[in-house]
Amino acid sequence: MTLIDGARAIASDLPSSVTTTLEVPLEAGDAEGTGIHRHSSLRLVQQRVALALHDEQSPVIMIGGDCAVSYPAVRHAAALGSPGDLALVWFDAHGDANSVETSTSGAFAGMTVRALADDGIVAASRIVLAGTRAWDDAERRWVAETGVHTIAADAIGAAGPVLDAVRATGASRLYLHIDLDVLDPAEISSTAWAEPFGASVDGLLAALRELRERYVLAGATIAGFSPRDPESTAGDLATVLRILAALTARGSQPRDGADG
Repeated sequence: MTLIDGARAIASDLPSSVTTTLEVPLEAGDAEGTGIHRHSSLRLVQQRVALALHDEQSPVIMIGGDCAVSYPAVRHAAALGSPGDLALVWFDAHGDANSVETSTSGAFAGMTVRALADDGIVAASRIVLAGTRAWDDAERRWVAETGVHTIAADAIGAAGPVLDAVRATGASRLYLHIDLDVLDPAEISSTAWAEPFGASVDGLLAALRELRERYVLAGATIAGFSPRDPESTAGDLATVLRILAALTARGSQPRDGADG
């Protein structure tokens, strides 16, 4: 429910003319024999996202919810380009790289990256995990075996590391997923699964600006805004809006002769 509150709080500060709200079912849902918790509800949300994006050719920013919302959005962005031209930069404290077989929770949010790769939407070699610091053993093995690029949280914002990792993918377009728990808990408190030793807000903003200056933005997600009380919401909402501004700033198109 706090994720719903977070999405509504962000929406209240955005122009209604450029905002589409998709309702999320509140019923428990059923695994439908998949091993994925609440699979029926997730399937319904993915169908709603796909329908909303069906005729959309411009980059779309998904806001609110957990990391599972990026699956249909990345799939849509990938379909708009040429095969192999999309890289996924996943800013997140967690790898989200479990499979149904390795997940202990059954939560699809913790499987989204792996599913995008396994389903052929984005090759593992074109995925960059940035700021991940809470790993399951199975996730570490999968990353090592498949060539997923990783960037430490304290390297986000430093000149070079994120950009070098994206350059190594050979892609020209980027999907940027930002789970707010990539940030250090001292920087933001309105996250559900906070992890210490995260990135700074300034570092994340610097990385986003650098990427946007050099690559075509195919889409983005801001996920995980989960305010627990009115006192923390205002300050943390300002941080979210700074991230959104970095993603939508005019004049951030790729420079001539740059990578994208």
